[in-house]
Amino acid sequence: MKNPVHPGEILREDVLADLGLGVGEAASRLGISRVALSRVLHGHARISPNLAVRLEAAGVGTARAWLAMQTAHDLALERASGSPKVRPLSDVA
Repeated sequence: MKNPVHPGEILREDVLADLGLGVGEAASRLGISRVALSRVLHGHARISPNLAVRLEAAGVGTARAWLAMQTAHDLALERASGSPKVRPLSDVA
């Protein structure tokens, strides 16, 4: 199964591109810095709860959906990095 894409890529390619918005204009409308938005769009930063709420308020999906995409991406990366060495908690005596 292919790993989920970073939600910033979805925001960049499927939302901003379709709306014809550049990074600067989108950042201004969302009330965040251009640098902060650019980092998300290029997968260098996560979609935070704050940004998710801003996207929802701007009419671009729901905050819950953006956070679910981010969590799915993060979880796939973590699982791909290998299994951590843990022992079951139920074996505690």
